[in-house]
Amino acid sequence: MPNISQRGLNMPASPIRKLVPLANKAKAKGLKVYHLNIGQPDLPTPEVAMEAMRAVDRKVLEYSPSEGNLGFREKLVKYYAKFNIHVGVEDIIITTGGSEAVFFSFMACLDPGDEIIVPEPAYANYMAFAISAGAVIKTIPSTIDEGFALPSVERFEELITPKTKAVLICNPNNPTGYLYTQKEMNQLRDIVKKYDLFLFSDEVYREFCYTGAPYISAFHLKGIENNVVLVDSVSKRYSECGIRIGALITKNLQVKENVMKWCQARLSPPLIGQIIAEASLDTPEDYMLEVYNEYVERRKFLIDGLNRIPGCYSPIPMGAFYTVAKLPIDNADKFCAWCLSEFEYEGQTIMMAPASGFYTTPGLGKNEVRIAYVLKKEELGKALTVLEKALEKYPGRTL
Repeated sequence: MPNISQRGLNMPASPIRKLVPLANKAKAKGLKVYHLNIGQPDLPTPEVAMEAMRAVDRKVLEYSPSEGNLGFREKLVKYYAKFNIHVGVEDIIITTGGSEAVFFSFMACLDPGDEIIVPEPAYANYMAFAISAGAVIKTIPSTIDEGFALPSVERFEELITPKTKAVLICNPNNPTGYLYTQKEMNQLRDIVKKYDLFLFSDEVYREFCYTGAPYISAFHLKGIENNVVLVDSVSKRYSECGIRIGALITKNLQVKENVMKWCQARLSPPLIGQIIAEASLDTPEDYMLEVYNEYVERRKFLIDGLNRIPGCYSPIPMGAFYTVAKLPIDNADKFCAWCLSEFEYEGQTIMMAPASGFYTTPGLGKNEVRIAYVLKKEELGKALTVLEKALEKYPGRTL
């Protein structure tokens, strides 16, 4: 039998999905599993999107342009302008989800062996895309004790080598919910400008910022306009993860031309998904406000509840709908698996994502989990009770 690729062997398993077989077994036993592991919103998709899907009446479901439908990109120009992000239709390339936008960014901008500096913990699939591109992720740890604030300029500069090609951020951050400040974004701008690096900025959670300060996009940073590659997606803001529509936005002509080669190689982004996503841009403001307020309430409920459990700690996330929490346990991977395979409380258990999968530095995140507050408060309350009971029974408890 021929050997499979080393690239495939090096590819990390998803920390979000790797426990799915255990969750399925728990459900088969009749247990109620509270899914705190994945950022799949439970809120309804906007009705304008559902109407557009139901109204599709075509004789042919044709290829769309490789860069995406023109009408959709024209509406995105107006959408970004509301956030003071001023781009032209020619700067926007539609992708099959935000994931493809990250992957195409790497493939178009990086050669094998090039290095990307990424603050960790970070979205686990960044590592998978880097391996696919032959690039090397160099992580710079942020800590829960400092609320996952951006590390200092000096820490970044310690990692910069002749092979350093880019910095990658997620803002607001997945998995921590951290929202970068103006000062921190200026710090990134100065590093990118000084060393002439790309700045890949994943901004899919921009609608979910819980401070009074204005949202700071990488496109707001002066002097590095040609260094920025912005990644976006409709999945989370409109609760339509399954249509797989994202976008790559850049003003760099060479990057655009290179990305288009990858777009042409995969032919076109999903036609039906684009129709739905374009309609979603007409979502009423009251829907967006209702969703925003719901996440604000869930965030407070979850963080208050977590920090009341003995030995647990979570900083207050200022964006997205995730938090990373420290638990009084020896090993989060073991604990999360144990919750699904060996524990139940009144016919219920919980599924969380071990935070170790969001770090690449060995040993970090060992007693941390990522929790997505994508359940209603009633279910979050039950999940918190189950978590507290599980911590009382877990044989590897450290408190």
